[in-house]
Amino acid sequence: MPDPRISLEQVRHVAKLARLELTDDQIRKFTPQLESILQYVAKIAEVDVTGVEPMAHALPIHNVFREDIPGPSLPLDEVLKNAPETDGPFFKVPKVIGADEDSAR
Repeated sequence: MPDPRISLEQVRHVAKLARLELTDDQIRKFTPQLESILQYVAKIAEVDVTGVEPMAHALPIHNVFREDIPGPSLPLDEVLKNAPETDGPFFKVPKVIGADEDSAR
């Protein structure tokens, strides 16, 4: 693979695509850094990976969640006992959507 070279115009173009506003000084600073990254990627691409299966993680991952087994629910008075305010069997909370403050904005 040839030595990857990146120009100031290419850095400027990538910055535009990423919606980054870079100064000329920043573009001159980032160009050799991006070129260094591309050279590193090119070096990695030289490795022979024939017969190596692609993987997402270096170690096997196992689901650590417990089984979802339904159990008995808490009694309603136990659920509501720490609520600051209730309205019958419901939690009473301040209005969030459609409040007067929302419509004034």
